[in-house]
Amino acid sequence: MSKLIFLDIDGTLTEAGINTPPDSAVRAMAKAREKGHKLFLCTGRNPDMLKPLLRYPFDGMVASSGGYVKAGDKVLYDHPIAPETLKIALDALHRNGVFCTIEGTEGSFGDANLKDFLDSTEGGNSEIERWRKALSESLGIRPMEEYAGQPIHKIVIMAREASQLEECKRLLEKDFHFIIQDVPAHGCVNGEIVSHDFDKGKGVRRIVDYFGAKISDTIGFGDSMNDLEMMETVGYAVCMENGSPALKERADWVCPAVTDDGLYRAFEKLDLL
Repeated sequence: MSKLIFLDIDGTLTEAGINTPPDSAVRAMAKAREKGHKLFLCTGRNPDMLKPLLRYPFDGMVASSGGYVKAGDKVLYDHPIAPETLKIALDALHRNGVFCTIEGTEGSFGDANLKDFLDSTEGGNSEIERWRKALSESLGIRPMEEYAGQPIHKIVIMAREASQLEECKRLLEKDFHFIIQDVPAHGCVNGEIVSHDFDKGKGVRRIVDYFGAKISDTIGFGDSMNDLEMMETVGYAVCMENGSPALKERADWVCPAVTDDGLYRAFEKLDLL
């Protein structure tokens, strides 16, 4: 029976912030497709930031944490934040010293002092590492002052204290998820704000419905808390050994780390090769 396989990128398919999967993962994906399985990126990255991965053959994507979904070349879902709501959110976050990036199909825009903030922290989860590397390597993140009204699907947030998010939560939590990653000891609180109308799990369902498949024939791979809805939706959920402790508790199985040929070994164990 062919499967629909959903792959997070940072910390799952690749090391965080890297655009090249391990050779073993590339082999695993090729062999799985040869056996008739379908592969989908299922990521917090916007379509612009995941372009380097599209040199590998995928059957579609759940991008922007579910705000933008494609099967092949067909757009199944595209749900940007209303401009007036985006302004309310950014005003409240900036008033409270929260560092932000905003992401849409036409690019990403970040606060000017975000790099200094990240440089001042140590360690962190895969999303923090993704942003460190993206900013240090100039991977297309433009200054916030260059934002000119392009459609935006989600807001990425980073702060010293969770209390800095409270005003924005009061204003928006009726209609938006505040997805917070595991808070490490260094005190950097990070996560993302996305509409209740979508998440990675809803994106999975949109693709499953499009192909007329069954949820029981889906497998999801992730590592961080923005993968939670995907993990709760798919028929079989796999968390990487390098992943969030909280996510591991929700997974059906914990496979080896991304740096330890995790995907290949998992595909092998699950008879996908």
